[in-house]
This record gives sequence, C-alpha cells and structure tokens, in this order.
Amino acid sequence: MKALAVQPNLVEQVRDALLDEIASGHLSPGERIIQEQIAQALGVSRQPVQQALLLLRNQGMLRDAPGRGLIVAPLDPDHVKHIYEMRAAIEGLACRLAAAQGADLAHKHGAALIEAGRKAVASGSVPKMIAADIRFHEFLYQLSGNPLIAPAMAAHLTYTQRVMGEVLVRDQKPRDIWDQHAAILEAITTGNTEAAEYLARQHVTQASNFMVARLHQRTRDSQSEMDSPRKQSSEAKG
Repeated sequence: MKALAVQPNLVEQVRDALLDEIASGHLSPGERIIQEQIAQALGVSRQPVQQALLLLRNQGMLRDAPGRGLIVAPLDPDHVKHIYEMRAAIEGLACRLAAAQGADLAHKHGAALIEAGRKAVASGSVPKMIAADIRFHEFLYQLSGNPLIAPAMAAHLTYTQRVMGEVLVRDQKPRDIWDQHAAILEAITTGNTEAAEYLARQHVTQASNFMVARLHQRTRDSQSEMDSPRKQSSEAKG
C-alpha cells in the first residue's frame, strides 16, 4: 500500500478555512480563487489547496468560469429554498422527538450551548457564530434519538454553513437567532412536543425567507446597476 501524498485532515483544514472565508463574506460571490495566494496565506503547499478546491467545487461552493478559473459561486435562491424546506421538516421532527424523550439531556446541556452561542454573537466573529449554531442544531439531532437524522443533515452541511454565514453577515439582529434557540430548548425541556416542532419549523422557515428575499434583492440590484449605464448611454445618444 502506497503512502498518502497528502494528509486528509490537512485538506479538510484548508477546505474549512476557505469555507470560513466564503461564509463570512471575505471571499465574495464571483471572486476569483488563486491557488498560489491561498497556499501562501495558509502556509501550505499547493497540493492540499488544489484538493480542497476540488471538494468545494463538488459541493457547489465554487464553480468554473471561462477564462478565470475557479470563482466563488453565487448562492442559488431556489437551492436555498429547497434545502431549508427539507431542514424545516426534519428539524421539526427532531425537536418533536426530542421533547418526547430527550428533556433530561436538554436540561443538562442545553443552557451551556445557549450561553456559548450568545458569547459567539458578542464576539462578532462569523465563523464562531456559525460553529455555535451548528453545535446547537447537532445537539437537537442527538436529542431526537433517531440515528438517521444527523447523517441526513450532514449531507448538506457545507451549503448550510454558507447560508448561515450570509444570514449572520446580513442580519441586523443575530441575537434573535439565539432567542429562538432558547425558546426551542424551553419547549423541549418542558416536554411540549407540539411547541417544539412548531418553533423549530418557524425558526428554519424564517431564516429561509430572509435569505431568499435577500438573494432576490441582490439580483435586482445587480440588474439595476447593469441597466443604469445603458440607460444613460441611450439618453445621451437621444
């Protein structure tokens, strides 16, 4: 058996670092990705960077642009809507199951996760906020007692991280997210299955509506910027 050329965990570390940059908005949609610059910035060779970029392209975070190489892929409003519709259904189920059987565990560990989330918001660090958000949702999957829920959600984790980053960067009230988390946790710890499911669905749907509306507005703004010079040129000729 041949020795591995690159340690898998190094590739994953590079991928995660790039995903943080994309999710936090430091790498914007349409921005060109230059391997040499990334390798230099991270202090690694080009090989793990190349493999990490391939992973991100396969996961829809990057795409090929003729004559430019890889660029950061814009978020697709329809894909965001579809993923969050699925999340609303599955997380609603997870929280209903959690309220039915996971109240003790929720009471024991939930408050610490809420506190950690609020501290992440106070820090102003988008990667920390995303990490805290993901830990809370993974905790909900654990509380459900259904071993199929976490793997089902993990399949879309990378794209979800990207959307979370956009919501957190653009949202003027990220603290509200943790107020919603606290309400979900309260419903679970009190065994209120209907409230837990409703609040979980509402939480995910609200994030989806917010993000999809933002993406559509961004498209309209971009189109308006493109049309403005044309209109001015047309008026000048007239």
